[in-house]
Amino acid sequence: MEANRGNALHPGAWWIWALGLGTAASRTTNPLLLGLLVGVAGYVVAVRRTDAPWARSYGAFMKLALAVLAVRLVFAVFLGSPIPGERVLVALPEVPLPDWAEGVRIGGDVTAEGLVFALYDGLKLATLLSCVGAANALANPARLLKSLPGALYEAGVAVVVALTYAQNLITDVQRLRAARRLRGRPDRGLRGLLQVGLPVLEGALERSVALAAAMDARGYGRTAQVPAAVRRTTSALTLGGLLGVCAGTYGVLTAEGGTYGLPMLVAGVAAALGGLWLGGRRTLRTRYRPDAWGPRAWLVSASGVAVAALMVVAGSRDPAALHPGVVPLTAPALPLWPAAAILLGLLPSVVAPTPKESS
Repeated sequence: MEANRGNALHPGAWWIWALGLGTAASRTTNPLLLGLLVGVAGYVVAVRRTDAPWARSYGAFMKLALAVLAVRLVFAVFLGSPIPGERVLVALPEVPLPDWAEGVRIGGDVTAEGLVFALYDGLKLATLLSCVGAANALANPARLLKSLPGALYEAGVAVVVALTYAQNLITDVQRLRAARRLRGRPDRGLRGLLQVGLPVLEGALERSVALAAAMDARGYGRTAQVPAAVRRTTSALTLGGLLGVCAGTYGVLTAEGGTYGLPMLVAGVAAALGGLWLGGRRTLRTRYRPDAWGPRAWLVSASGVAVAALMVVAGSRDPAALHPGVVPLTAPALPLWPAAAILLGLLPSVVAPTPKESS
């Protein structure tokens, strides 16, 4: 079924799905599982993204992920690794440091165990960036802004404007480089960068001024009058909820906080939602043709939540399968049922509507 205004998937479902995959990536350092997560996210993006400018940003996120992986490996080579190793690959000259810098080194022995540890760590960060890039390429930012609670409208506008600016910046750079190549002018090197970068920045500034004028003409920032008690209650619930979410998340992610982590997280989310509901009373907004959260959105978001939940369960039952050993260095194995759980993330490629073909 092709996507249209009536059956288009809610953008929040795409973000819940992507955050579920990102949560699963944060629970493992197994490169086989991380590669499977990247493959699942990439396949869904390939078959369900549109041809809109903001949908082309997935490649930029993947390039950023590769850059993060490369930087992590470079740091492991030149600054050392916290993992001791016995298999020395290269012995670099070590820079002597003063006594107050004990524990820090520059150069020295580069071990296979340290490089593999850095590779696993960098792959986890790269997979998280891949999941965020998938959500950014699949969810329409303008429709996502319409779905935010009233209390988050101003913050949502800032985030959407920033994301749209980054996507338009990439599109403008590609367009200008293609135009320069057609004219037989260089588009690489310092000279090409300067001659391409200045028009891009000028166009971004013009769009920012036009956007600010349009927002001002539409009364952006106007708030309603509410009693002082409601304002104080809203602030207390929001601040307390955020602190509870932070403490609960720390407890869930660490073994020491297993007893208080989940209850604190649930209480923090409830308090934050209450604060958002009260805060929405200050913002007078209407929604024209709001996006419906239909059965497809439930299936897409449920697939991401299921992947995250099953990976958390797998980490508690068999942590060695999700975190392959580095000392001693062993080859990672592919655990079957965590891999099957990750494959549930492919459900959006079946249930989400097919994007329209550009004419």
